[in-house]
Amino acid sequence: MTVSTAKVGDIELCFEEFGNPADPAVLLIMGIGAQMVFWRTEFCQQLAGQGYRVIRFDNRDCGLSTKLDGVRAGGGALIPTMAKFLAGVKITDTAYTLVDMAADAAGLLDHLGIEQAHIVGASMGGMIAQVFAAEHPDRTQTVTIIMSSNNQPFLPPPGPRQLMALLKPPPAGATREEIIANSVQVGRTIGSPKYRQSQAKSYLHAAEYYDRSYYPKGFARQFAAIMGTGNLAPFDNRITSPALVLHGRADKLMRPSGARAIARAIPGARLALIDGMGHDLPEPLWGRVIAKLTENFARSEPAQDETESEAAGR
Repeated sequence: MTVSTAKVGDIELCFEEFGNPADPAVLLIMGIGAQMVFWRTEFCQQLAGQGYRVIRFDNRDCGLSTKLDGVRAGGGALIPTMAKFLAGVKITDTAYTLVDMAADAAGLLDHLGIEQAHIVGASMGGMIAQVFAAEHPDRTQTVTIIMSSNNQPFLPPPGPRQLMALLKPPPAGATREEIIANSVQVGRTIGSPKYRQSQAKSYLHAAEYYDRSYYPKGFARQFAAIMGTGNLAPFDNRITSPALVLHGRADKLMRPSGARAIARAIPGARLALIDGMGHDLPEPLWGRVIAKLTENFARSEPAQDETESEAAGR
């Protein structure tokens, strides 16, 4: 595995590769404020072991990629802006949108000399994946959208406790230990109730993320980018690649209704709901998630038997 930097326009993206460069490429896109290491190294290694070149990267404004210091997030005050967004009103004047973030991902493939890849996105990364597959169909071999939504109007809103845990920052002047403790609590609030990590492992992971990069200002700009892009259903309607929508039945941050909306909007999409899974990728489910990923990847191969896959809306 190799950590490198790619220059994509005015943005530098930090990325890491696993597996054989000659194997089919898989591009992993992570969610809001989440660094590429949220795709755990062991997960990436296991996926690469199935015969894939796996690439994870830090989105702009996150991790070790370019941070747009001094750029206003835009969109206005959070609560009224969110209310408009949930009602289907597109928010203007944001620093950038998910279209720009999808273009970053396409630029990373250009840098690596990869013509086409399996696109996999989680949470906000799943939103970027929807935009990528619509805007760059020739680069999208398949697309898998995990624990995400297409943000169409009037979907059931996120659970209040889960949303507030995600959006409420630690107090100004918080210490390293306080910030790490807050991250652990957020993970436990939004994560899989059936597959809780030990407190010790949760702490180690949160400390790793903090020590690698702590940049809450980037979270605000990425959140504004989601609202500035608006309803993704028009993007979904344009997707032609084999699509899988994977979601946890216990996810109260991004409810399963969002997954069903995506699956209905993408022609031929398949939906898989996993019992006990919340808004995370717990290690006990990696085998099942990787099996679902590789099953969808195989749909881009002409001889693939499609009878065992799950139909959208089931």
